[in-house]
Amino acid sequence: MSAQPVHHDGPIIPMPPLTRDALREAVKRLSLVNLPQFDLEAGRAFDQASHTGSTAPLQIFLKRWGVFVAIERDPRRAAHLHEAERISQDGSAGEEAFHAAKAEINGILREAEQEIEGLQLLRASLMDPG
Repeated sequence: MSAQPVHHDGPIIPMPPLTRDALREAVKRLSLVNLPQFDLEAGRAFDQASHTGSTAPLQIFLKRWGVFVAIERDPRRAAHLHEAERISQDGSAGEEAFHAAKAEINGILREAEQEIEGLQLLRASLMDPG
């Protein structure tokens, strides 16, 4: 959960590069309570990558936490997600409210994924000299 006020307009920090150190710093600033989970998952991803010889675990880790940061850095987006999560877990919310909340969650996650994918493409194009 974000410790930032919900009334803030727009992102409270720029979207960092999708690197372990940059994402860790962002998580630390946005949601200190999630830092132990970030560190635990970083260690697991590194161990899996070492064990399998694949970078896939690291890429999955960076994407997962990139999406988290993309959401949490925007207090309004984070508040909408957290409210939709609350409704989707409330057994008394009713079927219509449940489905609307799930659609809201999916939309927010999709938007955050598109944001980080766009950022990756932009950074790749800036690094490509040709």
